[in-house]
Amino acid sequence: MSKIKLGLLLGFAAGIIDVIPMIIQKLTWDANMSAFSFWIVAGFVIAVSDMKLKGAVKGLILSLILLIPIAIIVGWQNPSDLIPILIMNILLGSALGFLIDRVSKSHSKPLAQ
Repeated sequence: MSKIKLGLLLGFAAGIIDVIPMIIQKLTWDANMSAFSFWIVAGFVIAVSDMKLKGAVKGLILSLILLIPIAIIVGWQNPSDLIPILIMNILLGSALGFLIDRVSKSHSKPLAQ
């Protein structure tokens, strides 16, 4: 599987994980779709980035950078809403970076001859 497909697939999974509690809280669909699409984009960006950072650190830093525009909009109205967003971003961003790095390395190993 290509690194791009892996990033999109894992981003899709992270989006589902992030949106489940939002649906339970009955948040608006625009908020749900924003969070879901954020993780698909984050998975893609983490997968294609050639930053010299590895795994979870790369995922964490890139997901936090991508979060900045959303955090400004959300925090402007209600800064306390940023707490759960940051927690999910730290957990899912780190997990995405780790999994993309780990799975792509295991698939890129040459076959023993």
